[in-house]
Amino acid sequence: MDGARVFNAAVALGTSVAELTRGCDSVMFCLSKGLGAPSGSMLLGPVEFIERARVYRKMFGGGMRQVGVLAAAGLVALQESPQILHRDHENAKHLAEGLAEIPGITIDPRNVATNIVIFDVAKTGQPAAEICRFLVERGVLASPTEKFFIRMVTHCDVTREGIERALTTMASLVRSLN
Repeated sequence: MDGARVFNAAVALGTSVAELTRGCDSVMFCLSKGLGAPSGSMLLGPVEFIERARVYRKMFGGGMRQVGVLAAAGLVALQESPQILHRDHENAKHLAEGLAEIPGITIDPRNVATNIVIFDVAKTGQPAAEICRFLVERGVLASPTEKFFIRMVTHCDVTREGIERALTTMASLVRSLN
């Protein structure tokens, strides 16, 4: 299972990662996406599988030396972040609710279950890439996913204040387009 954000999924579904991955023979998850570590991923599986994976990792240049500091950050992320992931989901819901109030933006906040918010800007008359460029210039990170769709992701470094700033910036942009 490629479970890059499996911890977010578990929180959103009200279950454990163990339960979600019970039928898998191997699982990979990211330590940096939802859990907030600076980098890294974990690969879990039978001993023989992990030994083969280590060989392939080395063949493709994936080895690093002196990674104790990164490993320590990964351990902290695993131990502390799962308990607070619900905040990221609450922040994403708040972002979605605020976006839904901006004329020209289409999103149903009920469809936001985790920390990923995707919304439609077609009614603004501007392509997503242009809107994202404007936002990034003002310190709000967003990515176009299609011509008129934008993706925003909340995480441990995104505060309510940051969300309010993003909403204010987006509302200002949309007003200036009319």
